[in-house]
Amino acid sequence: MLNVPENDCWFRDEVQIYENALRTWLAGKFPALVDVDNVIQEALMRVWRAHTTTAIQSPRALLFAAAHNLAIDQLRRQNIVPMDSLAEIGDLTVIEESPTPSEIAARNQELELLTKAIQCLPEKCRQVLTLRKIYGLSQKEIARQLGISEHTVEAQVGNGIRRCAAFFERLGLP
Repeated sequence: MLNVPENDCWFRDEVQIYENALRTWLAGKFPALVDVDNVIQEALMRVWRAHTTTAIQSPRALLFAAAHNLAIDQLRRQNIVPMDSLAEIGDLTVIEESPTPSEIAARNQELELLTKAIQCLPEKCRQVLTLRKIYGLSQKEIARQLGISEHTVEAQVGNGIRRCAAFFERLGLP
């Protein structure tokens, strides 16, 4: 076993000097880490304990590896969801969130009207609006796929939305 004053000097000169760098590295690599100070403290302790029993070639590497493993462990523990007992679960009030038959019918009617509104659009306008709003393609992707400019895509989307709104207005819908 090594002499305690020598250990203190070694620890201060070879390990503690990396504490701030370790803090910065952990914050960048593990932004969801809740208790960075605890990880650093435990990593320092592990390096200290290892040094008392064996020679360490690279204290910095050992410190960062220990902190890395501790951070991953802590993140795993953070993601564990506690399970309530079955008795407590039985006492919970459950709200039925599935739509009622009348809500389903109303949504189906709305979808049917939207489909009719889109079908009334000119061909190019319908293609652009469908690719943008239904399939979620970017203006750039649509322009490339249809061989038109991004400005034309933007204009066609605006035109399609205005025409659909006018379609609904004619039906007296908001």
